[in-house]
Amino acid sequence: MIQNAWLIPVFPLIAFIILLFFGNALKEKSSYVGITAMALSFILSVIVLVERIGGETYTFTLNWITFGDSTITMGYEVTPLNAMMLIVVTVVSLLVHIFSREYMHEDKRINVFYSYLGLFSFSMLGLILSPNILQLFIFWELVGLCSFLLVGFWYFKPEAAAAAKKAFLTTRIGDVGLLIGLVLLFNATGSFEYGAIFSAVEAGLVNDTMVTIIAICIFLGAVGKSAQFPLHVWLPDAMEGPTPVSALIHAATMVAAGVYLVGVMYPLFLVSSTAMTIVAYTGAITAFFAGTIALVNTDIKRILAYSTVSQLGFMMLALGTGGYVAGLFHLTTHAFFKALLFLGAGSVIFALHHRQDIRKMGGLWGRMKWTSITFLIGALAIAGVPPLAGFWSKEVILAAVWSNGDMFLFILAVITALMTAFYMFRLFFKAFTGEFRGDHEPHGENSKLMTVPLAVLAFLAIVAGFVNTPFGFYLEDFLLQGLNVGYQAHGEMWLVGLSIGIAVVGIGLAYLMYGKKVISSEAIRSKVPAVHKLLLNKYYMDELYQKVFVQPTVAIGKFFWEVDKGVVDGIVNFVGRATRLSGRTFAKRHDGQLQTYGLVTLIGGIAVIAVAFVLRGYFG
Repeated sequence: MIQNAWLIPVFPLIAFIILLFFGNALKEKSSYVGITAMALSFILSVIVLVERIGGETYTFTLNWITFGDSTITMGYEVTPLNAMMLIVVTVVSLLVHIFSREYMHEDKRINVFYSYLGLFSFSMLGLILSPNILQLFIFWELVGLCSFLLVGFWYFKPEAAAAAKKAFLTTRIGDVGLLIGLVLLFNATGSFEYGAIFSAVEAGLVNDTMVTIIAICIFLGAVGKSAQFPLHVWLPDAMEGPTPVSALIHAATMVAAGVYLVGVMYPLFLVSSTAMTIVAYTGAITAFFAGTIALVNTDIKRILAYSTVSQLGFMMLALGTGGYVAGLFHLTTHAFFKALLFLGAGSVIFALHHRQDIRKMGGLWGRMKWTSITFLIGALAIAGVPPLAGFWSKEVILAAVWSNGDMFLFILAVITALMTAFYMFRLFFKAFTGEFRGDHEPHGENSKLMTVPLAVLAFLAIVAGFVNTPFGFYLEDFLLQGLNVGYQAHGEMWLVGLSIGIAVVGIGLAYLMYGKKVISSEAIRSKVPAVHKLLLNKYYMDELYQKVFVQPTVAIGKFFWEVDKGVVDGIVNFVGRATRLSGRTFAKRHDGQLQTYGLVTLIGGIAVIAVAFVLRGYFG
């Protein structure tokens, strides 16, 4: 069946086409089309993974364009990395499709929503299966388009429309870098094929400086798509889209595409120590930066959004410090527990009539038992509590960073892990424990269409980590087949103890402040009001971009608009008016009087003769 892997993205594409033409007639039944398509993709992905575990990489390509000695191909390829990613994307997408059946059932455009989900799933799966970086870039841009459509799904809300534009434009900045990297890469190696590129680089056919420049340009694309500092600003605003979209695109799949890109091109990055350092420091700064903002945010979805940015930074940090398996392992586990947290937040928001402020929640544990329990599992997983999935993947990231030897990066990683445990349980205690503080009582637990996906993701958040533990590094053995990416660090016992200690301290502090309330958060805030204000305003990054980039760009645009209107249009309008005026003037001279025509002819003839005489110098 591995040779039929091309069908995996085709199923959601068919769903998109069906809903495009017949969605208005199907209405709510559109959900069944989308769910069926994703179920088929998931089943085939499982079969492909099983075959790939016991087999070899399968590649099928067709010649697309030939010019000179170069041929560009298109097709599909099944490697250990993308076989794993197929499972991640199809599982999360299928569960989001099912969850959305209830969450979006009152929306009149539910058929459009499911068609967008189908197009996105096709794009993401096509990106994963691409056998060369040019085809990946094509699907990469299509994924960006789908993100724009889904973030701005409620386009009639000004906030959603603005968020969609912001996401589209910000990610395009990174994509320009990626495009430049592709051009330089083809110019240096003469190919877009992964194998040919890596062979040329390893053989020394591309000089070190050029390798570094290409790697940095490619990483720019990852910075945009995976919301790394300083292009992270789009992701929190993208929470204006429906919550299932946040779970699918902005937690588990699209934002992970940047990490996947670095993973796919990892042999190229390994050649340049400078590029690896840039990846590591960008990831560490992003992880810390976003984590601090999540400490004070009060919107349940935005807390999770900043958490996502922080965890993506963790993945980049791992990759930049040589932890190839660690970064991709965390990508996998994070997809499950972050999708769980987002859908859990969606369940809460749905029950509270779309209220998102955690200050107006509380007491949900007794009212929404399944949502509360599964959300707690997700919070424990992301905090790094053993034996849940997040513990194993976060521990190997710490091991990779420690093995790298950069103490600054290690300290940032430890502090960020501590903050993660704290802000996640700050959210949990404020939303699920204590007394209800809202103005609209929750209607109780939601239907099974919403709770069953939560239960499945909770199960995965518990067991997914066991694919790579000291009891068996199965994922590592699988991902490293055919690759030479160096030694993969594993945690020593003191690192395991440190990882557990970080989780305990973070959760314990959150419990004392927001559970038992023996430590006053207000008192702490009053002692450092400037810091609190800085974090609450997200380090004023949006205001900075507004002043430095947006306003000057708008001013330049207005200036050239005035130039176009006053100068360019002025010249055109002047020529038009002059032509019209001269036409009217000469039209009056055509009055039918022969003596007038004769006089004009005589004067004109004399004028022509006079000019000729002057030019010939007869009057000199």
